[in-house]
Amino acid sequence: MKKIQLSKKEYYSKMYACWLGKNIGGTLGAPYEASKYVNNLEFYHPVPTGSAPNDDLDLQLVWLKLLEDTERIPEVEDFADIWKKYAAIYPWDEYGFCSRNLDRGLMPPISGCFENFFIDNMGSPIRSEIWACLYPANPQAAAEMAWRDSVLDHTGGEGLYGEMFWAAVESAAFVESDPKTLINIGLAMIPCYSEISRVIRDAVWCYENKVLWADARNRLVDAYAGNHPCHAVPNHGFTILGWLYGKSFEDKLCKAVNCGYDTDCTGATLGSLLGIIGGRKSIPAKWLKPIGENIVLHKYTGKFNSPKTIEELSERMLKQTERYQKYSDTVEFAEKTVLPKDILSLLFRNEKARKTLLIDPLSSILVRKGLKITLHYNGDPVLYPGIKKAVEVSVLENNAPVETEVKLITPKGWKVTPEKADPGRKAFSLLAAEVPARNLLTVEILYKGSRVPAEYMLLGPAEAKGYKLATMVDRCPKCTARVGHCLC
Repeated sequence: MKKIQLSKKEYYSKMYACWLGKNIGGTLGAPYEASKYVNNLEFYHPVPTGSAPNDDLDLQLVWLKLLEDTERIPEVEDFADIWKKYAAIYPWDEYGFCSRNLDRGLMPPISGCFENFFIDNMGSPIRSEIWACLYPANPQAAAEMAWRDSVLDHTGGEGLYGEMFWAAVESAAFVESDPKTLINIGLAMIPCYSEISRVIRDAVWCYENKVLWADARNRLVDAYAGNHPCHAVPNHGFTILGWLYGKSFEDKLCKAVNCGYDTDCTGATLGSLLGIIGGRKSIPAKWLKPIGENIVLHKYTGKFNSPKTIEELSERMLKQTERYQKYSDTVEFAEKTVLPKDILSLLFRNEKARKTLLIDPLSSILVRKGLKITLHYNGDPVLYPGIKKAVEVSVLENNAPVETEVKLITPKGWKVTPEKADPGRKAFSLLAAEVPARNLLTVEILYKGSRVPAEYMLLGPAEAKGYKLATMVDRCPKCTARVGHCLC
């Protein structure tokens, strides 16, 4: 199989424009975020004097640091560790509940859904670009990384499907420009039964059947929009409408943002995509001039050696992409872009994405001494006094099951009984008369003559009382950051 030959110069231009478009679209939409009415923008209003701080970009700068600090491909545990260092201040919706779970000892994927009302929101789809830039012209690899990212705070939700979709679309956009083809590549990575898939197909249907833009927007609102303006499903439809109905870079951005709702996110995502498709020459000077190329961090983003400009971000991103070439079996940098005849077959490949979606969402995954050790909670990560709970353990090495002895160490007084399990898993039932709020379980693997421990959290009822729906975690009344991690 011939690899895709990707011009490094062309890649750099498109990747640079991706971040320019991200800043432009986010700044355009920022003043109108959470408004549910139709806007009538044709340019920035008000005209800014710099780019707006935006978590859409900031959290991807955290991921850049993760890539720079990690010699191998990051595992979900690595995402959790760096989130606790640099994103724990954010109180908003899914971010706050992710941090709450991590503070309680729950690790992904279970951290991304337990007692988290906001798994269907936009917090992870807006973090897709870095994976597309890391794996250009390799959509399924970008989608797989998007899954590892999104199970921090969107496990099992539409936000997860949204990030996988955009990561694949943006990755393919480095070598493909046709909107319908790109949309179909993204849809190939996610289930057709997801609402993200359905709203995107509906937006395409409206465009292809010549439904007026305003009528198409209202159709999506009526069918998909809930009470929360950052719900991922309608906002994905709005981004598609802007992309398809718009006649130019600025018209596309304005049509997406004019749909209302999560306007900074729809604008930023579409701006990124248009930048990748067209490269730096496609970014109109009049849109770049008011905001420049400086990166302005949000006050909730932790302090680290983050890029100060788009140029610095692009240079550092290029180094990571060059490093990750060794993980790609279909793409390599070259002096000139040369696409094989079966280019579309390569771009539509989705076996990695499909396999990733089969990973148990109600589990926690840790890597110890090269072994991927998963505790399967088989439901909520909660044990109730006097009620048996079944848990399971699986072990992988190089993504292949490992047959090994597994010991489960629990708090004193608990009864642990081995049970029958499916091949590749070890099962245990747990029973305790009293269950404290937080309980450490140690999975001990006997492997090649040594014992490999991995520690997990199991909650008691005092720590699993739920949370009022559609509310954020507690915020500091002075600095508005998450309580316990505030800026005061």
